[in-house]
Amino acid sequence: MVKKLSKSLGAPVEGSASTPPSRFSEGVLPKLIVFDLDYTLWPFWVDTHVTPPLKAASTHDSVKDRFGESFSFYNEVPSILSSLQASGVKVGAASRTSAPDLGREMLRLLHVADTDGKKRKAIEFFDHMEIYPGSKITHFNKLQKATGLRYEDMLFFDDEARNRNVESLGVTMYLVRDGVSRAELENGIKDWRKRHGHDVARAADTNI
Repeated sequence: MVKKLSKSLGAPVEGSASTPPSRFSEGVLPKLIVFDLDYTLWPFWVDTHVTPPLKAASTHDSVKDRFGESFSFYNEVPSILSSLQASGVKVGAASRTSAPDLGREMLRLLHVADTDGKKRKAIEFFDHMEIYPGSKITHFNKLQKATGLRYEDMLFFDDEARNRNVESLGVTMYLVRDGVSRAELENGIKDWRKRHGHDVARAADTNI
């Protein structure tokens, strides 16, 4: 399947950064939530659609490349990153891009408002980053070593079904079709809870 650059989906939603996803705080959460970048956090491939040098808009909600093309996150990504950090969940990135420096620069130039409304570089909302070509298995092996967490405590969002191979390690992967949204985040967390029996435990508590 050939993916095309989507401009409309990347526009940030005004005032969304401090709004947590509904039901997000209920129940057990993964200790580490990891996101792919291309077509997961933003609607483009950074190594083929973006041509440096980059220049951020005055609001840092979008970035323009050499040809004046504008790039930004999917609508609800800023809100999601802010909410995750406020919740205490560790956040990671796992991307196989062949332009890792450009991906990091994009994360530095795009800013996200925290729950206090203060805008900060998006890269500051990530605790761990593995951005380089190769298998996502390698990315997660390094994430495990860096965090000391069990693979079973990790939830991964990615747009490519082939990366479900990380589940052989014990990671839960949730496949996104049109970028991460609050609804997709909730569904991924539900899948992770179901896989590890947390929903069963909650149901049992409710019936006591």
